[in-house]
Amino acid sequence: MLTKRIPALCFLVTIAFAAASAQTSIALSGYGAFSGTTTANGTEQSPANQAGGIFELRHISNPIFGFEGTYSFNRANQTYKSSPGGCPAFGCSISTETVRSNAHEITAGWTPSVHIANFRPFGVLGVGLLLDVPDSGQATVVTTLPGEPPCPTSGCTTTTTSSTKTSYKPVYVYGAGLDWGLIPHFGLRLQYRGNLYSAPNVTSLFSSTNTFTHTAEPMIGIYFSL
Repeated sequence: MLTKRIPALCFLVTIAFAAASAQTSIALSGYGAFSGTTTANGTEQSPANQAGGIFELRHISNPIFGFEGTYSFNRANQTYKSSPGGCPAFGCSISTETVRSNAHEITAGWTPSVHIANFRPFGVLGVGLLLDVPDSGQATVVTTLPGEPPCPTSGCTTTTTSSTKTSYKPVYVYGAGLDWGLIPHFGLRLQYRGNLYSAPNVTSLFSSTNTFTHTAEPMIGIYFSL
């Protein structure tokens, strides 16, 4: 008789465990976006480190099956710099353009997690779309000319403008974090997310680096479970 009851008991324990692990939550976090410089095709691209915010809607059914959708926003100013090869001894002209822009990111991801007392460690693995949108249709380009006549020894500069454009790139997301429950239905969310994508090209003047790059995003925020 006991042997017959064991499968049923295991089934009930599994259902109870899944129910205890289930959670639907919304969260709002702030983060820092830290990106590296890429160089290719005669262009050096340097993104500015910026602050941003992310909104998350997440549903966790059990430790294995958890899913989320996110929207994030941060400033994403890009600086492009070129220096033609084969410069003579006295140097060559270098053009620099800074494009002021905003980054919008929409993602969907898998979020496995476990629930231990007031803590819920979790992982993140997802894909999405990254949009870099310039503030205006034009940006200023500063060209430094070599120090030769009629320029002084230190060189001289000229200023022009260049058109800008919106960049659309797929993005791959990974990360991990911890939900720390403070009171019922409310707590802190600490996490790290990494974005992998092709460097955006928001200028018509410079050649795209077409280089895979990375943005690190340490985050802290709050969540509310429904």
